Amino acid sequence: MTARTEIFTVEKSRPGERLDTFLRGQFPAVSRGAMQRLIEQGHVRVNGQLVKPTHAPRAGEQVAVHWPEARPAAAQPEAIPLEILFEDPSLLVVNKPAGLVVHPAAGHQEHTLVNALLHHCQGSLSGIGGVVRPGLVHRLDRETSGCLVVAKNDETHLQLSEQFANRTIRKIYQAIVCGELACAAGEIHAAIARHPTHRKRMAVPADGAGRAAHTSYRVLERLKSATLVEAQIHTGRTHQIRVHFQYLGHPVVGDETYGAKPNARLKELTHYAAPRVLLHARELSFVHPRTGQTLKLTAPLPADFMRALKLLRVK
Repeated sequence: MTARTEIFTVEKSRPGERLDTFLRGQFPAVSRGAMQRLIEQGHVRVNGQLVKPTHAPRAGEQVAVHWPEARPAAAQPEAIPLEILFEDPSLLVVNKPAGLVVHPAAGHQEHTLVNALLHHCQGSLSGIGGVVRPGLVHRLDRETSGCLVVAKNDETHLQLSEQFANRTIRKIYQAIVCGELACAAGEIHAAIARHPTHRKRMAVPADGAGRAAHTSYRVLERLKSATLVEAQIHTGRTHQIRVHFQYLGHPVVGDETYGAKPNARLKELTHYAAPRVLLHARELSFVHPRTGQTLKLTAPLPADFMRALKLLRVK
């Protein structure tokens, strides 16, 4: 990514929100930590002045975000097979398999989707926030399979990020959840925050604190002591579907983090033990940044998901 500066005006005062959190909402492809580093390194100015990440944005302030030139990625290209659902010079959509980590992190420096993308695209990928993290506009958990869009250039990356921020991208998942859902369809409005004691987990706080989160769902099929559901997320919170269905009392099958006891009970009743979290990003719809056409991509259910359905179907 070549260096550039973006300038915009804050439309509404946000007295209870930090600047780094506010900018995370404006540029959802960039992590809050990366935003904090940009601010601390002097790449963000408000009305021409350096500020701290804790600054509260006020209406009328002019914010200038300087994106420094991307540094070479530490990750190395690897010839990992990819299932491509769509590809053109601007972007590609892959069907991510369960078990594949999206980007390198502690303990997972190799054999990630980023390594595969570096090999497949041979350098033709976007870099945002000063570090080349090839085209990643959004993420899927390691055990979640399905549709994931990747940007090949900065313009595409930023326009897709804007669609995610404006919640105009349609994301449909399928999941098998523990137990029998009472309602055929429903809406889950429950804020999500970091768990107070388990910092790698998320939770629905009893006091309603946290970031607003909205999930719609409908029952597709009733199974033995389980239910196949379709879920649409209207917000993009970490572990949103997993946390929301735990909140309903019906955690996702195979999710030991958010549903160990219900999954143990399911195993007792059906003799089925899931190999992973049975959550699949089935459909992704968005407007192509270059052509203006709506793309709708669908990822077929993987073999382990299909096997679970076969074993849990009521005969």
